[in-house]
Amino acid sequence: MRYAPLCTAAALAALASAAPAHAASPYGRWLTTERGGVVELFACGSALCGRIAGSPELDAHPDRRDDRNKDPAQRGRRLKGMVFMTGFTGGPREWSGGQIYRATNGSTYSGSVSLVDDNTLKLTGCIMKPLCQTQVWHRAR
Repeated sequence: MRYAPLCTAAALAALASAAPAHAASPYGRWLTTERGGVVELFACGSALCGRIAGSPELDAHPDRRDDRNKDPAQRGRRLKGMVFMTGFTGGPREWSGGQIYRATNGSTYSGSVSLVDDNTLKLTGCIMKPLCQTQVWHRAR
């Protein structure tokens, strides 16, 4: 029975090495709750930002433009690839102070991001508190 402690130690070492070596991250592609959208979250300097990576509608019409933007000078930019989230600071699980642009109505909202777990993210946008909306996104696989 002198081998039992060695087996237990070996099993614990194997479990420890199987654990992820990095903390959960918001970076990568996420599936949105609207229109089958896919967004990519990335680091922009020390902030968290996001761009529109695609959707069934944008994949069918990749030349679609930001025609509802309140700034006429911005209406010619393409939606696919457009950065719509900027300036989120904090981390590693909570970010705030950012701006979210919504192309469907051409408005910009203050926002926050919470990483619920490795594969779930909550994005909240507010006209002003308490007038907020939250979406839950899931990591694209």
